[in-house]
Amino acid sequence: MILVAPDSFKGTYTAAQVATHIANGIRSVGGTAQEMPVADGGEGTFDVIFQGLHAQPLTVSTVGPWGDETKAVIGLSQNGTAIVELASASGLNMPTTQTRDPLAATTYGTGVLIAEAVRRGARKILVAAGGSATTDGGAGAITAIEEAGGLHGAQLVVLSDVTTRFSDAARIFGPQKGADPATVQLLTQRLERLAETLKRDPRNVDRSGAAGGFAGGMWAQHEASLVSGADYILDLLDAETHIAASEAVIVGEGRLDSQTGQGKIIAGILARSRGVPVYAVVGSVHEDLGSYASNFADIITASDGPAMTAAGARVAETVTTGSLWKPGV
Repeated sequence: MILVAPDSFKGTYTAAQVATHIANGIRSVGGTAQEMPVADGGEGTFDVIFQGLHAQPLTVSTVGPWGDETKAVIGLSQNGTAIVELASASGLNMPTTQTRDPLAATTYGTGVLIAEAVRRGARKILVAAGGSATTDGGAGAITAIEEAGGLHGAQLVVLSDVTTRFSDAARIFGPQKGADPATVQLLTQRLERLAETLKRDPRNVDRSGAAGGFAGGMWAQHEASLVSGADYILDLLDAETHIAASEAVIVGEGRLDSQTGQGKIIAGILARSRGVPVYAVVGSVHEDLGSYASNFADIITASDGPAMTAAGARVAETVTTGSLWKPGV
């Protein structure tokens, strides 16, 4: 059996779509495939956890990062865990009738979603922190939660794929949200001022800069846990057991590069592979990948569905013939 565990190809294919294409290729040549779409806190995390928790959807009226009225879906599970996607209320790509001002963008709408999950009885709230338009340090979300009466003892867990700290959020992520150098400086100064007013100082905490400091604001004001989205999802899916039962694993993402080994989902799978060969099916390979490529039995570039299907068939045939890669060989 071959375990197919890809991340999404950002902006083109969801993780589930990639898994289906690759698995179809494996089955087309007589192989057996198990599809296990994954994510690391960014795009696709909500869908993976929603399915993993067998959650029920709830549509909530909220506001976007620039104040536009919108609706977003949260997931509620039978065991009292909720899943919220920050990008569904505070995302960079949300439609707006306002100017996409990075200074004005707020996480208030995400706070509304968190508060509604609490109102519906959630005792643990997972927040997928990828794709934000904001660099408000979570100030907007804090306001919305406080207006709703607080968390009433519910536990917040912020899932991210970065380890950036609070004070660095604007410098590292601000430009991709439309901030010029002067605006980055203003955003950084605002984060510094906010840090001094919160219950705890988030500035020296890893992952506190995720989603423009939202993670740090939640940690400081509401004692949120800041965790690796990749590790959380792999634990939720019991990935280690599935990997151990497999002849090979196929991972995938839109671009394989030097950042892959820095907390991304593929790095998490490699750490759990323990001698099971891992094949990568990716949209592209950056020239800076370097020696990290040696972690894979093979790296296959496939940027569309038919190519992914062909890649699955190729790996299955390799596994069937027994010409498997072994660590250290």
